[in-house]
Amino acid sequence: MADILAGGCTCGRVRYEMQGPPMIVHACHCTWCQRETGSAFATNAMIEADRVRHTGEEPEIVHTPSASGKGQMIARCPHCRVAIWSNYSGSGPRIRFVRVGSLDNPHSIVPDIHIFTSTKRPWLTLPEGVPVAAEYYRRSEVWSADSIARREAVLARPD
Repeated sequence: MADILAGGCTCGRVRYEMQGPPMIVHACHCTWCQRETGSAFATNAMIEADRVRHTGEEPEIVHTPSASGKGQMIARCPHCRVAIWSNYSGSGPRIRFVRVGSLDNPHSIVPDIHIFTSTKRPWLTLPEGVPVAAEYYRRSEVWSADSIARREAVLARPD
């Protein structure tokens, strides 16, 4: 994977660069992600917010309900309304869940794990060799030691 991955919205006004690899990439099959994306699942690359540099217009932050009841903040282009990334309550604004589909080359990132597969579409066949979780999982069993350290470091920073 390249050191810097560029992406943006459909109209091209909101642009960003992911600087470095994500901590982990989820393919989330929950019904909320299916509804939000209008697809069978959402693919999200989790990365520290300070490793996402905006190179175009700033996105609009939209508070959206979530299955946890705590909501999520979705960064959307204020013009074409495409979702670029989300923040969830568990990690707040420090970690972004970048929508892999918004990358210029989304095929350069593949899921590390498929989650919430208990509600995946029955016609979808998951690839062999990729971890699968019926719901969520224990981070210590899936994440690399480096990614765990990165997450702990970013969450330990003072505001």
